[in-house]
Amino acid sequence: MSHAVSRLRAARLARSARPFVARGSRAVRCPGCRLIPSHCLCAFTPRVPAVSGVCLVMHDVEALKPSNTGWLIADVVADTSAFGWLRTVVDPELPALLADPQWQPYLVFPGEYVAPERVVSEVKVDSGKRPLFVLLDATWSEARKMFRKSPYLDGLPVLSLQPEQLSRYRLRRSKRDDHLCTAEVAALCLELAGDQRAADALNLYLDVFSQHYLASKAPRAVDINDDLHQQLREFL
Repeated sequence: MSHAVSRLRAARLARSARPFVARGSRAVRCPGCRLIPSHCLCAFTPRVPAVSGVCLVMHDVEALKPSNTGWLIADVVADTSAFGWLRTVVDPELPALLADPQWQPYLVFPGEYVAPERVVSEVKVDSGKRPLFVLLDATWSEARKMFRKSPYLDGLPVLSLQPEQLSRYRLRRSKRDDHLCTAEVAALCLELAGDQRAADALNLYLDVFSQHYLASKAPRAVDINDDLHQQLREFL
C-alpha cells in the first residue's frame, strides 16, 4: 500500500544522480515492507483508526534507509504526511499543512533547546482541533541542525517528552539510551493524545519489524506464531 513515506522514497530515488548504497542494500527487498522476501512483514501491517496525525520531516536520505521507522508510522497512522528536508528549499505543502485549521501542530523536541514559554508537556484533545505531531526524522545530530535551520517551525509549541522507558529499538543504536527512535516517539505522542490503541499497535509493529529485520541479517527463520506476532494479529 502506497503511503506518504513510500511516495517520498520514490521521489527521492527518481532525482538521485547515483544509487543510494545502504548496508544490505544489494539485497532484493519487498517494496511494501523493505525486508527481504523470506522475512516479509506485509501480512502483519496494522491499520488502526486515530484522531491524531503525524507530520514527518525527514532528512535527505532517511526515507531510503531500510531500517527507517518513519515508514512504520505511515503504515499504522492513516493521516501521516512526509516531507524531505533541505536547508534552502521548503515544500510549500508543509507550511500549508501546519496552517490547516483542522490541526493543532506540536513540534516534538527536547524542551531544553527552546524558550520555556514554547514548551508544553500535555496534548489538548478537547480544543476542537486534531493533534498533529511534527517529528524530525533523522539522526540526533541531523535533527538538531534541522531544528535550528527551519524557521517555519519557530512558531509551533514544542512538545517535550520525558519517557520513563529506555529505547527498545535495536537496529540503529544511539549512543544514549534515552534517545528514542522515531516510531517510539510517535507511539508516546499517540498515547498522550488518547490514541492508545494506535500507540499499542505501533509499539508492537516496531518490535515485530525489528525481529524480522535482525533475523533477515543473520539469517535465521522467524516464528510467526510466537507471542509477539499473536499480539500484533489483534490489530490486523
